[in-house]
Amino acid sequence: MVWYMAQRIFSSLVTLFVVAAIIFVATEVLPGDVATALLGREATPKRLAAVRAQLQLDRPAHERYWDWLYTFVHGDWGNSLARPQQAIYPLIRERLRNTLWLSGLAATVGIAISLVLGVLAGLRRNQWFDILVSVVSLIGMSLPEFVIGSLLMLLFGVVWALLPAVTIVNPQASFNDMLPSMILPAITLVIVMVAYILRMVRSSVIDVAQSEYVHMAYLKGVPSQRVVWYHILPNALIPTINAIALTVAWLIGGVVVVETVFNFPGIGRLLTSAVSDRDLPLVQAVGLVGAFFYIAINICADVATLWLTPRLRTRYWQVSDAS
Repeated sequence: MVWYMAQRIFSSLVTLFVVAAIIFVATEVLPGDVATALLGREATPKRLAAVRAQLQLDRPAHERYWDWLYTFVHGDWGNSLARPQQAIYPLIRERLRNTLWLSGLAATVGIAISLVLGVLAGLRRNQWFDILVSVVSLIGMSLPEFVIGSLLMLLFGVVWALLPAVTIVNPQASFNDMLPSMILPAITLVIVMVAYILRMVRSSVIDVAQSEYVHMAYLKGVPSQRVVWYHILPNALIPTINAIALTVAWLIGGVVVVETVFNFPGIGRLLTSAVSDRDLPLVQAVGLVGAFFYIAINICADVATLWLTPRLRTRYWQVSDAS
């Protein structure tokens, strides 16, 4: 297991290095620059040149890339170009905290609902409950996040006025103060993630229920409830770990649309404002932080799958010993 973790960490570092290069190149090819965005109508060739020199934008791209990567690894993320007095690290830390609150709330509720509905639908295959759940999940998968969010905003924020339609609290607010503003974005994320995880759980339960050892358990007279709890569920949930991990990773780094719709002060909303301001260091930092969380969550999912599956664990150890 230690050797496996070392391999995964090394490959993850290589992946992060490649992702950092892609992020830097992608931000470099964006139209316009921060100097034009900062000066606005006062942009003249002389002023643009002065601002670019002040921000070191006139240096070659490869030099700025290596300097950025070196300082980033050593913990110096620099200052925001659009907010000259604002350091990037505390800004990302503050917004990432809000995104983790929102993602944690959505993941807790969404995973629980997905597991319950997926297991019940799989055990009641082709019955009315299974058909209803399948139809609803397909609808949830078909609707984009901004459509679901807009509908929830219209119903619960405007028509019935039960919850805040947009977030107007301070980004530094506590969890309790921000909780009312997190409900509608969290429901939007829950609807999207349940649609994906539910179908994976349902398919896994159906496959395991048709396996030979489950039929053998029924033939031996094992009670149905015991078969479900001790034979079907443990084996059916293992394949869904990666699906859950991918969904949670998407919640951390892919909430840009939802946070923009509800004006939620998270890292996704910060990314959109940084792109519009041509704030390249902030865009690069947010992108690299999102990639780090995505890779870390996938490593945890792989280790959990390996640990919970004796067959895979034994096979890996045999391969390691042979090598």
